Amino acid sequence: MGEQTTTTHFPPEILEQYAGLGIDLPALFSAGHLGERMGIRILEAAPDKVVGTMPVEGNTQPYGLLHGGASAVLAETLGSVGAMLHGGPSKVAVGVDLNATHHRGLRSGTVTGTATPVHRGRSSATYEITITDDATGKRVCTARLTCMLRPATPTTSTNGTA
Repeated sequence: MGEQTTTTHFPPEILEQYAGLGIDLPALFSAGHLGERMGIRILEAAPDKVVGTMPVEGNTQPYGLLHGGASAVLAETLGSVGAMLHGGPSKVAVGVDLNATHHRGLRSGTVTGTATPVHRGRSSATYEITITDDATGKRVCTARLTCMLRPATPTTSTNGTA
């Protein structure tokens, strides 16, 4: 799956908010190595709406169907991006509750997830994520993610030291 080939579109106000902070927004608002392995691509990112895609191939369970856990990873990624953008650079979003209902199975193609806010407060944010089959437009999964918004702390190195 590898390199990201699609550019994420951030609204100008988000770019201004993060300008000069030395933060790579596409890297920050991604699923990291897991997202790369799964082929997740964030196409659009704003506090009001986050859109991303994921291939079915490579993300299936033993019966050859899209794995429910893969849908959950896509949902949590998109909802977390929305919550992080809502919280801004002074906060970090930490997922505390994720639920997903799987409506239909897929064996191939691409799915698109769209996260929209249900609640955006000072200390928490909840997003509904709908995942649809790109070929038919039919809903594959509906998920809801709640994130706590915690104060950001200075980054630490990978060995845990400042």
